[in-house]
Amino acid sequence: MLEAFLACQLFIVLFIALHDWIPLGSLNNLTGVHSADARNKLIVVTILSTLPFAIGFVGSAYYASTRFPGWLVWFLWITYGASLYGLLRAWYAPYLLVPDPARAARYRGMFANTHTFLPMHNGIAPNTLHVIFHTVLLATAVLLVCLTYHRIFG
Repeated sequence: MLEAFLACQLFIVLFIALHDWIPLGSLNNLTGVHSADARNKLIVVTILSTLPFAIGFVGSAYYASTRFPGWLVWFLWITYGASLYGLLRAWYAPYLLVPDPARAARYRGMFANTHTFLPMHNGIAPNTLHVIFHTVLLATAVLLVCLTYHRIFG
């Protein structure tokens, strides 16, 4: 279980750090992403977004053979909890519940011509790359729950 947790964390770090910078064929649209935000802003956002996940991954890998210290467990819970809230707010609330025309227009520009298998709803169709990321993020949170129970309370 710990190995799966570490693998998911590594995927998340690499995804956040690289998905706006390296071409992935029909999975991303670098032209759309780079036209939506200035290069300097995108660099700062990438660094700031990657940093907490990188810290969590390094801490998890370092303490993998022992119990995670309390600060790391809290850090992981806050990081992944806030991320789940953020993806629900940024993707699935506007997709499923509350239309957000401005967000939908932004996403259509950033993710134009990317692969998607979900139907368009409220002007948004989460692209396949982000759905994969969201699935791994959710799996990581579930593994965190299991590890917290077994490593801290078990």
